[in-house]
Amino acid sequence: MKPPATIETARLRLRAPTGGGPFTWIIALRDDGRLVGTIDIRPQGHRVELGYILGRDYWGRGYMTEVVRAISDWVLAQPEVHRVWAVGDVDNLASARVMEKASMTREGTLRRWAVHPNIDPTTPRDFWCYARVKETP
Repeated sequence: MKPPATIETARLRLRAPTGGGPFTWIIALRDDGRLVGTIDIRPQGHRVELGYILGRDYWGRGYMTEVVRAISDWVLAQPEVHRVWAVGDVDNLASARVMEKASMTREGTLRRWAVHPNIDPTTPRDFWCYARVKETP
């Protein structure tokens, strides 16, 4: 998928994505439009996985928590979606905190889930699984 040319194009895509995904959006600062990261969603039937990256210079400012919360709210507002989930390396405590502040709950540890080539190119690492689910009436 071609990346959005403008912030408004990205907003329109967020409101009405088409096809099966994944869908990736840029994260830009409101004041000057500077690119600071990305977030994507990967629809999987009644559940949607999300992933995100934020530039190191922008860590600790609440940007990613705001984005994860907004995307999660929007995803769960879709009638066919009942679960939004994400994973994070057990050593990435900042990412875990982002998910917790965005109202996601840690559900468990996924042992030997994924390889981080920059840490160890051969050994899969443990990850925490976080999720929010649509409450039933």
